[in-house]
Amino acid sequence: MPPTRSLLLSALVLAVAAPTLLAAPPARAQNFFERLFGIKPERPPVPPRGLPEAPAVPPPGAPGEPGQPSVPEAPRPAPVPARPVVLKAPSEESVVGQDLQLNGMSGSLKLERSGNGATARITLPGTKISQPTESCTVPLGGGNPITLSSEGKPEGVPRYEAAGAECPLRLDVTEGGVLVSTLGSGPVCTFSAADCTTTPTGLWGPAPATLVPRAGEFDTARGVADKAVRDNYKLMTQRARREDVRPIVTEQAAFSSDREQFCRGYAREGTHGFCHLRFSENRALALATRLGANTAVPTAAVTQRRSRPKPAVEGLNPDAAGGGDAIPE
Repeated sequence: MPPTRSLLLSALVLAVAAPTLLAAPPARAQNFFERLFGIKPERPPVPPRGLPEAPAVPPPGAPGEPGQPSVPEAPRPAPVPARPVVLKAPSEESVVGQDLQLNGMSGSLKLERSGNGATARITLPGTKISQPTESCTVPLGGGNPITLSSEGKPEGVPRYEAAGAECPLRLDVTEGGVLVSTLGSGPVCTFSAADCTTTPTGLWGPAPATLVPRAGEFDTARGVADKAVRDNYKLMTQRARREDVRPIVTEQAAFSSDREQFCRGYAREGTHGFCHLRFSENRALALATRLGANTAVPTAAVTQRRSRPKPAVEGLNPDAAGGGDAIPE
């Protein structure tokens, strides 16, 4: 058949079948054109065998019904303590007669009893004004005992002041040490006649050699002290008026950085943690005092770790009588 005649015949067929194709479903119309023009239809894709079918998703139901996942609850805020947490207040006897050093390595401070009062022998460490690279020392009062005035316990711990000294100082007792700050306009005391400038602010305590063996004890006690600080701040925030909440929150946020700044100079502090512990304990007691608690009656105590028994050797129990150290109760 000539090509021209074939094309005319196809056009005639299309014209006749057009109304029917327009009304037919799309799939039927597609099959007609494929047969008309000799186009082979593509085979539908065969899904691969052996693949597991996706599990049917159950319709959503009310939470708590069988087969339905429970809705996770939002985390509840930590409960606010009902009363202030009071730690055991430090004893003055733990520092009286002890040779203490600034940051455990320089100068000297020794508290002594004098009748009903107290005195202190203090030698301040510093650097020379003319040669800042060289060290110097200044004994307050010419090396004689300085009379201290007792200021009671305004922040839960014994406080003494040496207001009449060449470098006026405030001494807050902590367990085994003294937290010292200046009463003047700044932390530095300058002694021009002695060519010496000093910064006595910090913790005056024992040398690190006596503290390192107690690092485990200090770490346990610090956990209790840090929790007491958090709980007391939380209670203060709850009791405060709305306009007084922000200063309390700001003070709490600065607590860790203040402690780090105060203790970073103590010798081997990262090994034993003595300064961090005493700073936290005194802050917890100060907060309890501000909350109106009686700091003479502690409400929190540190649980001492129980030592583990030694293993038996050759059938003998070394922890038995005469065989070794007994377990402390």
